[in-house]
Amino acid sequence: MTPRRSTDRTRDCGSRNRSSILLEGTMSNFYTRRGDKGKSYVGKKSVSKTCLEIEALGQLDELNSILGVLKTKKIHKQLQKIIHQVQENLFTIQSHVAAIMLDSKFKVPEFKVHKVEEIEKIIDEIESSLPPLKKFVISGSNQTSAWLDLLRAKSRNVERSVLKIKKINKLNRDIKAYLNRLSSLFFALARQEARNKKEHSPSYK
Repeated sequence: MTPRRSTDRTRDCGSRNRSSILLEGTMSNFYTRRGDKGKSYVGKKSVSKTCLEIEALGQLDELNSILGVLKTKKIHKQLQKIIHQVQENLFTIQSHVAAIMLDSKFKVPEFKVHKVEEIEKIIDEIESSLPPLKKFVISGSNQTSAWLDLLRAKSRNVERSVLKIKKINKLNRDIKAYLNRLSSLFFALARQEARNKKEHSPSYK
């Protein structure tokens, strides 16, 4: 008897065709029509657009894009630098998720613990410069802090989506720690940007 194929589209990300993935390259067309039936193609391999790894890659891409929007605003150079480095790191994380998705042996950029330590240092410095928070705060005291609060919330979605991928045990543990720290980084940056503004706490009324 031929085994029945699973109808759970989140279980398997792709076909049996395996190929390497290019980290860099050119796209000849903005659209190809190849994905009209719900599949994405990487080299010769097709993957379902609803699989968990594709969802995680999309969430990472969305976070990176929101960071790009904030980077275009009138923000100070240090925040610009922090945002750009996070964007760089997110691209590296995407390459690791893609390698897991494709079950591929292609070489991905290294992701070392110092990247986690870098953002922990930023968080610690901000925390030591601000009075401790005793209550939740309502977002929106100014534009930059509001964007950072949006990024804080979005980064939590990103972390959850990455943790759902089937072969999460293959993901670099420093990447998992980094994604966990991102929400704290954005929260700290938001409070720093709002330090000269009165922030309100929820009244629960």
